[in-house]
Amino acid sequence: MRIVVPIKQVPETSAVKMDEATGTMIREGVEAIINPLDLYAIEIAIQLRETYGGEVTAISMGPAKAALAVREAVAMGCDSAVLITDRAFGGSDTWATSYVLSAAIRQLNIEGGNVDLVICGERATDGDTGQVGPGIASFLNLPVASYVSKVDEVADGFCKVRRLVEDGYEVLQVELPAVLTVVKEVADPRLPTLRGKQRARKMDLTIWGAKNLTVEHDMLGLNGSPTRVVKIFRPTVARDCEKFIALDENAIQIAADRVVEYLRAKEFI
Repeated sequence: MRIVVPIKQVPETSAVKMDEATGTMIREGVEAIINPLDLYAIEIAIQLRETYGGEVTAISMGPAKAALAVREAVAMGCDSAVLITDRAFGGSDTWATSYVLSAAIRQLNIEGGNVDLVICGERATDGDTGQVGPGIASFLNLPVASYVSKVDEVADGFCKVRRLVEDGYEVLQVELPAVLTVVKEVADPRLPTLRGKQRARKMDLTIWGAKNLTVEHDMLGLNGSPTRVVKIFRPTVARDCEKFIALDENAIQIAADRVVEYLRAKEFI
């Protein structure tokens, strides 16, 4: 069985910065990590390989420093990795990103045999859309099961999965090849091993640009992205308040009476 796991390198949550002029995220000079929700996709892919055999390939579209992310995926246990990087991809929205990743998966089909499963994290913590996994499925014309919490079985050209929904779970039988997006319940991510880190450091990383993929250039990057961020602004929080400094018992009583008065005026008590 051949499994591909698209992963994303994202800024640390506390380090997210936006370019107000372009509406895109600033990634240069910002500490970055593997999208935490992609770790669950990596783990279940490795578990499926351990159960059914095959290989797991991690792919990531991003700047050159995203090589650290795919090498970490190899350190966790993925067999190989591909970094998809090109200035032409800069500023891509979820549509353009899904398009490029689907083109990379087609190229993997050509070079190494057909991919049986594409397993994605539920969403990325920077964009928070959850659109790329289903977008890949759409471009590849594959069935998709989202919010998968358990993979029960993979056999005879299908996989049986449990899907998280608002009022419980759905059990689906999905024909292969297919795309899955998984939630945290699906697995507990393992830590990279020392041997894995050594292998990841020494491996020859495959790097693809636009010229290595069958893509239409007018569908790439910012110009090929139909989503437009019209305006970005920082919300301001303004609150009218009264401040009481209670330094003695009399002041404490006055402050308490004022709080009670306020709560009664607002009909809280």
